[in-house]
Amino acid sequence: MANPLSWSVFAGRVRVVVPVLTLALIGLVGGLVTGISPCILPVLPVIFFTGAQSTRAEGESGGGVAVAARPVSKARPYLVIAGLVVSFTLVTLFGSLLLSVLGLPQDVLRWAGLVVLVLIGVGLIVPRFEHLLEKPFSWIPQRNPDASKGGFALGLALGAVYVPCAGPVLAAITVAGSTGRIGIDTVVLTATFAVGAALPLLVFALAGRRVAERVRAFRKRQRGIRVTAGIVMIALAVGLVFNLPQLLQRAIPDYTGGLQEQVNESAPVREALDLGGLTNDQNKDLAKCTVGATELQSCGTAPDIRGIQQWLNTPEGAAVNLTDLRGKVVLLDFWAYSCINCQRSIPHVTAWDDAYRAAGLRVIGVHSPEYAFEKEPRNVIDATAGFGIRYPVALDNSLSTWTNYRNRYWPAHYLIDATGTVRHIKFGEGDYDVTERMIRDLLRANDPGVSLPAPTDTADTTPDTADITRETFLGSTKQVNFSGEGPYTAGQTSFAFPAQQPDNTFALDGAWTLDTQNATPTGTDARVRLNYRAKEVRVVLAGTGTVTLDTPSGPRAITVSGTPRSYEVITTPSVQPGTLTATVGSGVSVFSFTFG
Repeated sequence: MANPLSWSVFAGRVRVVVPVLTLALIGLVGGLVTGISPCILPVLPVIFFTGAQSTRAEGESGGGVAVAARPVSKARPYLVIAGLVVSFTLVTLFGSLLLSVLGLPQDVLRWAGLVVLVLIGVGLIVPRFEHLLEKPFSWIPQRNPDASKGGFALGLALGAVYVPCAGPVLAAITVAGSTGRIGIDTVVLTATFAVGAALPLLVFALAGRRVAERVRAFRKRQRGIRVTAGIVMIALAVGLVFNLPQLLQRAIPDYTGGLQEQVNESAPVREALDLGGLTNDQNKDLAKCTVGATELQSCGTAPDIRGIQQWLNTPEGAAVNLTDLRGKVVLLDFWAYSCINCQRSIPHVTAWDDAYRAAGLRVIGVHSPEYAFEKEPRNVIDATAGFGIRYPVALDNSLSTWTNYRNRYWPAHYLIDATGTVRHIKFGEGDYDVTERMIRDLLRANDPGVSLPAPTDTADTTPDTADITRETFLGSTKQVNFSGEGPYTAGQTSFAFPAQQPDNTFALDGAWTLDTQNATPTGTDARVRLNYRAKEVRVVLAGTGTVTLDTPSGPRAITVSGTPRSYEVITTPSVQPGTLTATVGSGVSVFSFTFG
C-alpha cells in the first residue's frame, strides 16, 4: 500500500504544477497570437536589420583602427530576443512597483528605452559615436568583438518600449504586476507570454541573418545595412513618441481578430486567468461563496487591505487593518467615484453606516479607480464629501486590494463577520434588502442583546439592465457599441457619421484623438451621436470647455471644468429610446456614457 503521507505530498505537488503548466500554455498561446498581429509590425524592420548585421563594414574604423568585415553574427538574433523577453517580463511585473518605491514617473522606463534605441541607432550610423558608447565597457576582456555583444542591450531597450496588443492575458499580467506579491504563477504567465510574442520576431531576425549570409549584396554592403538599421531604430523611437505605429495598425485590418476572440473568450482561459487577479493563499476560499446568494455563506478569512496610497476619514490618515476590527461586522464597498452604478449604490451604504455604526457595523470604502483622473486624491476627497461619506475610504490606486479580493465589478460588497470571515459577496447594484438583512443577522449573531433600528428606507433606483443600453466607453482599449467604419484604435483620425446607425450604439464625426481611456476632439465640430434606450443618460467628462447637446427634450449645454466627473445629460419619467448628438468643444475629453 502506498504511504498516505507520500501520496498526499505528491497530490499536492500535482495540484500546484498543473495550474502553472496551464498558465504557461495560456501565456504562450496568447503571446503567439499577439506576435503575429498588426501591433507587431512597427518592430519588424528593426528586428530584420538587426539579424542582418555583421560587426563592422570592411575598412570601418573601430577606435581609430581599421577593422576587416566579419561574418554576420550567429548569436545576435537570439540575444536580441532574449533581451526583449527579459526586459518585457521585468518591466511588466516589477517596473511599476520599483518606480513607485523610487518615487519616479511611471513612464520613465519607456523613455529610457527610447533613449537607448536612439543612442544605438546613432552608433550604427556614426562609428566613432559607437566607439564612445563602448568605451565605458572597455575593461571587459573581449578576445573577438562581434556584433552580438550589443544584441542583448538592444533587446532590453525594445522590451521596455514594446507595447503588445491588449487582451485578457496581458490584462491579468498587468493587474498581477500592480500587487506587492508576485508568485511563480504570474512570473510564468508573463515570461511565457513574452516568449510567445517574441518567437515570430525571432523568425524575422533569423530571416535577416539568412538573407545577409546568402545574398551577396548584403554581404558586400554591410556598412549600408548598419546605417539603414540605425535609421530604422531612430525612426521607431520617434514614431513611438508620436504614437505613429497606431496609424499603421489602423490602416491594416486586424487579421488575427477572430483567432484572438477564440482564445481570449474561451471559458477555460477566463477561469484560469481569473481577470480580477490571480488566485493566492489569501483569496482562494472566496470561490466558496456564490455571488449574490440569498443566505449567509462561509468564504474563508477576509484577505488583507493592502497597497493603499492614502486613507480618508480616519484620524490623521491612519490605516485601517481588518484584524483590528475583529469583534465588529465589516462591509467592504469597492467603488469608483465616476461610476454611475456606484453613485446609485452609495446612498444605501451611507444609510447602513448611519443606522448600524452604533450597533457594531464598520463600513470601509475601497476606492479602486477605473480612470486615471480617479487616482488623483483631491478628486476623490471632493467626491467623498459630495456623497456624504463619513466612513474610512482607502485609495487603492495600484489595485492591490482589488486584486487581493479578485474583484471584478464596481460596485462590489464584501460582508465580513465578527470573526473575520467573508460571509457574503454581492457584485453590482440591487438586492439591497438582502444585504441589509444579512448585516442585521450578523450584528445579532455577534451580540444577541443588540438593539437595532428599523431597516433603512432608501429607494432602490437600480434600473432593469436588460431594458437599457449598456455602459458605453470611448477609450480605445474599452470601447463598446461603436458603429462607425474602420478600426477603433488609439491615435488621431477623422470619422464620419454612418448613414444608418443601429440602436444602442455611438458614432463619431470630425477629427478626434483616441486615447486608451477617452476621446478628445482635435478640431472644431467634433461630434458624438448616441442611439440609446434609458431613463437617465450621463456622460463622464474631463478638461475645460463646453459640450453642446441636441437631445429629444431640446438643446442644452454643459460647462466642463474642475474635477473630472459624471454629468447628467437627460432624465425622463420612464425608460425610452432616443438619439442625442453632442458637439464637444476643444479641451474636453469624453470617457463614457452611462445609463439608468
